[in-house]
Amino acid sequence: MPHTTLVSTSPSTPTIHALFEPQTSTWQYLVVDPTTSTAAIIDPVLDYDPTTQTISTTTADALLAFIAQKGYTISHILETHIHADHLTAAAYLQAQLLKSQATFSTAQTKIPICAGHRIQHVQTLFAQRYSIPEEEYRRTAFDKLFQDDEHFTIGTLDAVALHLPGHTPDHLGYMVGDNIFAGDSLFNPDIGTARCDFPGGSAESLWASGRRVLGMAPETKVWAGHDYPPAGRAGVVVPFATVEEHRRMNQHLKDGVGREEFLRVRRERDAGLGEPRLLHAALQVNHSDD
Repeated sequence: MPHTTLVSTSPSTPTIHALFEPQTSTWQYLVVDPTTSTAAIIDPVLDYDPTTQTISTTTADALLAFIAQKGYTISHILETHIHADHLTAAAYLQAQLLKSQATFSTAQTKIPICAGHRIQHVQTLFAQRYSIPEEEYRRTAFDKLFQDDEHFTIGTLDAVALHLPGHTPDHLGYMVGDNIFAGDSLFNPDIGTARCDFPGGSAESLWASGRRVLGMAPETKVWAGHDYPPAGRAGVVVPFATVEEHRRMNQHLKDGVGREEFLRVRRERDAGLGEPRLLHAALQVNHSDD
C-alpha cells in the first residue's frame, strides 16, 4: 500500500504516517508523538468485497504490523465521520490492540474509538433506514464523543477536534500542530471538496468549514481523507496540500470564489454523482461499529 511519512522536526510536532488503501482510495493516518511514541489512528479501513459480500482484515493487519514494527503505543482511534464509502476497522483494531498492547495503561481497559458528538444524529437517520435497534448503536458505537473544538492529547502533543460540517453534520477534522486531518471536507486542490448530498449534508456548512480551514496559517498542512487523482497527476496519490496551496488552487474554494458560486458548483456536481459503491454495507457496519 502506498505510504508517505513526514518525520517530526521538534518535540511539539508529530511524525505522520499516511497509508493509502487503493480499493476505496482512502488515506489512513498514524499521528505519532515523537517524545513518547504514542500514536493515534485516523480513519482505518476494513476490507470488503462487494461481489462476495465478505469482510477481511488484510489492510488492518498490515497497519497493526506496522505499529508493532515501530513500537508505537496507540492512545486513540479517531473517526472523522460515519463513512459511506469504506468500512471502518476501528472495532477490529481496538480488539486486537487490547490483546497486544502490553504497555498500554492498565487503568484503561480499551483504546477509545472517538468521533464527534453529532454522530448520534447521523446514527439515528441510518438506524431507522436499516432497522437497527437504538440500544444497539447507542451502547456499542463509540467510546468518546468529542464536543466541538475539544482539546485532547496524543502523548504530549495537544490535539483539537475541529467541527467541520458539510459532508456530514457530525464531521470532524483533527488538528495536531500545524496539521489538519480534514477527512471528507477538503480534498486535494485539483479535486476540491467533498459531496454534500447525504442525509444531513449541507453545501452551506461545507462553505463555512472550508473558509475556516483556509483561514488557518498558510503553512498549515491539510491532510485529505481520500484521493482520486485526476489525469493530470497520472495516478499519483498525494496525502496533503498546504492552506496556501488551497487558497491558490483549490478548484472549489480558492481565493476569488464567492459563496454563491461555490454553492452552485457544489450542488451541480452533487446532482450528477451516483451513490458510493459500498454505501449500504458501509453505513450498516460503520454507524454501529460492532
